[in-house]
Amino acid sequence: MTNLAKNDRYVRGAKALAQIDGHAGEKVITALADIAPDFAKYVIEFSFGDIYSRPGLDLRAREIATVAALTALGNAAPQLKVHIEASLNVGLSRAEIVEVIMQMAVYAGFPAALNGIFAAKEVFAALDANSPAHSP
Repeated sequence: MTNLAKNDRYVRGAKALAQIDGHAGEKVITALADIAPDFAKYVIEFSFGDIYSRPGLDLRAREIATVAALTALGNAAPQLKVHIEASLNVGLSRAEIVEVIMQMAVYAGFPAALNGIFAAKEVFAALDANSPAHSP
């Protein structure tokens, strides 16, 4: 990421990415660095610097929409997992996330909703396994 220009969009996007996605978002950007650094820059600048930073919706509403859309796609489990964790970071409860995913069964079908539920289950289990209460 050292080759990326640090313009206002980038700085605003990097701040939003850290706030919303935390470590999971950082891992995505790092994974892109060696193969598509320009794409990593676009994700930061456009997705987070331009869209997520707009004033029209709060971050909870944006993550509800994102989880719904990724669930409805039915083929975006890695991205859905990142945004399930992001949803928790911006204040959604696990129950609210599950409800959003279940709602997609009506519009995207049961297979897409099932994939989403199982993605949420994996994220929740990983978070529980890494919580201090589960440390030896």
